[in-house]
Amino acid sequence: MSRILTRRRFLIGVSLTASALGLNGCDAIVESDRTNAVLKLAEGLTMRTQRLLLGDDALAREFTEADISPTFRSNGTSMPDNARYIDWMNRQFATWRLEVGGLVEKPMQLSLDELKALPSRTQITRHDCVEGWSAIGKWTGVPLAALLQTAGLKPEARYIVFHCADEYEKSLDGSGWYYESLDLIDAFHPQTILAYAMNGRELEVGHGAPLRLRVERQLGYKQAKYLTRIEVVADLGGIYRGNGGFWEDRGYEWYAGI
Repeated sequence: MSRILTRRRFLIGVSLTASALGLNGCDAIVESDRTNAVLKLAEGLTMRTQRLLLGDDALAREFTEADISPTFRSNGTSMPDNARYIDWMNRQFATWRLEVGGLVEKPMQLSLDELKALPSRTQITRHDCVEGWSAIGKWTGVPLAALLQTAGLKPEARYIVFHCADEYEKSLDGSGWYYESLDLIDAFHPQTILAYAMNGRELEVGHGAPLRLRVERQLGYKQAKYLTRIEVVADLGGIYRGNGGFWEDRGYEWYAGI
């Protein structure tokens, strides 16, 4: 366990260093084709090494209720700034629907009540943010694997993309909407859930109501909030800027394993 925790701290430190480079104006380095190629190779090596050492189904550490943090910061957006989300919120999300589509045999639209009626999983885990803070929370939601199995993946399916109601950055090319993605290994991991409750209560807006992703073996920016649509795809290249996530399109690693 000590080696795992040491590796976790090292990876968070590496991510923070990369973030600091961007914040300090080193965009030329980040945008260099050569640098990007090296970073992609390193990212792929990190992913393969972690999965080789820990296994595809290894669980992130789970804690007890006594370990739950007294405060849990609301990272990123705390209130999506668009009329559609505000209307859903004002109606207590009664008209909100989660769409499941793309390379599936059975496209679906599920209400929040329908999701809550499905078999659920509760887990108490630690959230590690790339900004350097951590907190422990209790999450309840639907295992993503069960939803994907119900929808039925087509043979060419390779990635699961999570679209959000959060326009995190206004942009002329429309790439400012928050989104994230996972490959099938992490999508079918037993701790990957679509969470609708935190610490025994329904999600608050600041924490991603009505539904957010929890993928417990990765850093905080992978935990997409305000989910509206799940899209199953063969390739990530045609989605927004093509790197698999909002922050990944801006220089972060796609695989943020810890």
